[in-house]
Amino acid sequence: MIEFCNVYKNYGDKKALKGISFKAQPGDILGFLGPNGAGKSTALNILTGYLSATSGEAFVDGVDIFEQPLEAKRRIGFLPEQPPLYPEMTVSEYLSFVYDLKRCEKPRKTHLREISEVVRIGDVQKRLIKNLSKGYRQRVGFAQALIGNPKVLVFDEPTVGLDPKQIIEIRNLITLLGKEHTIILSSHVLPEVQQICSRVVVINEGLIVADESIESLAQAVEGPRRLIVKICGPEDDVLKALKTMPAVEFAEKVGNTDTDSTSYLIESAERVDARKALFSAMAAKSWPIIGIEGVEMSLEDVFVRLTARKDANLRFVERGKRR
Repeated sequence: MIEFCNVYKNYGDKKALKGISFKAQPGDILGFLGPNGAGKSTALNILTGYLSATSGEAFVDGVDIFEQPLEAKRRIGFLPEQPPLYPEMTVSEYLSFVYDLKRCEKPRKTHLREISEVVRIGDVQKRLIKNLSKGYRQRVGFAQALIGNPKVLVFDEPTVGLDPKQIIEIRNLITLLGKEHTIILSSHVLPEVQQICSRVVVINEGLIVADESIESLAQAVEGPRRLIVKICGPEDDVLKALKTMPAVEFAEKVGNTDTDSTSYLIESAERVDARKALFSAMAAKSWPIIGIEGVEMSLEDVFVRLTARKDANLRFVERGKRR
């Protein structure tokens, strides 16, 4: 388990972290998101023992990171954006080196062989790391993070620079590892987070602005209701009527005419359900509505909306803290 409790980090007068708190439970794959300069890297560096905090507490598997840093680090496997590889070593030499560096006590040959099988690098053990493809180098990076079988894994941008096939393989690997480890995944690739992670923490300007499950995050963000409506009627007239409705803030045509109907995207104001007004307005014009469906916000929409807010203390953050 990972727990941050009211952690602050100051660089002189600059407050990089302003009292952040969040948890990750065993089996969680937690997406950790934030724009550049939000404090995301600072938080990860504190978690992995590269930085101290100005104040607050942080625990890994119940071990205080600040009071028992070496013991806490033994419980963490870290893959930074640039894997810490030695290109002049062979894969087997490098893994053996990391094994010694971590003072691992598991049977060397058996442990390294099992890890190599999990990340599928058994066929490149004797090759120099500098001669490996980007995908294989990334897998070697995963292997070094797994040495010692740490309970917590932290991956920072693990698919950057990979081709589509390699990205799918790495995503599948992270999903597999998530069955037995607590994982924090930092990524700018939001569809990747949406596919892999069970929960998301969003940080902005040094504050946690969201801590929710993937499923409930979009519902927790206050914003326009979006509908796709299929209406029978003259396109220009229908669109003009939609745009002049008090309950509608935005409307546009989004589909070609299908026989005698056209699809439109409409957005209503926050907490406004435009459906009743929409039915009444179209009925008054004798323009039948033959289809209507809600449009869920994508993770990209949610991320932009959250990080654009100045009042970052959203009311649903507390719900995530109590998990």
